[in-house]
Amino acid sequence: MPKATSKAVAKTATKTTRFDAADYLNTEERQAAYIAAALETGDADFVRDALGLVARARGMSEIAKKAGLNRESLYKALGETGNPEFGTVMRIVGALGLTLSAQPATSGRPSKRRRVA
Repeated sequence: MPKATSKAVAKTATKTTRFDAADYLNTEERQAAYIAAALETGDADFVRDALGLVARARGMSEIAKKAGLNRESLYKALGETGNPEFGTVMRIVGALGLTLSAQPATSGRPSKRRRVA
């Protein structure tokens, strides 16, 4: 069987593009659902990354302006090593047009708190 030449290999190579999840967060509903899913995990890094993806999907400059931050600060806060303060997170959430809410966790354990009559 003849060996494939480099020309033959080059002709059959598949071109790929870099995957960017922000490309799929193209509606407010998808963006809110993604952030809600991140919040449900309780993983602070995932929440930070989700906020960053949604901010990129909407435009970092616009979100930074609405949050009262400069673009570089927003990138730093939401970057891989970022650890934004809670106040910063709340400003970003507000700039995204979202709110945070709380609900009881489903732990399967009965509450230890007793009702006072």
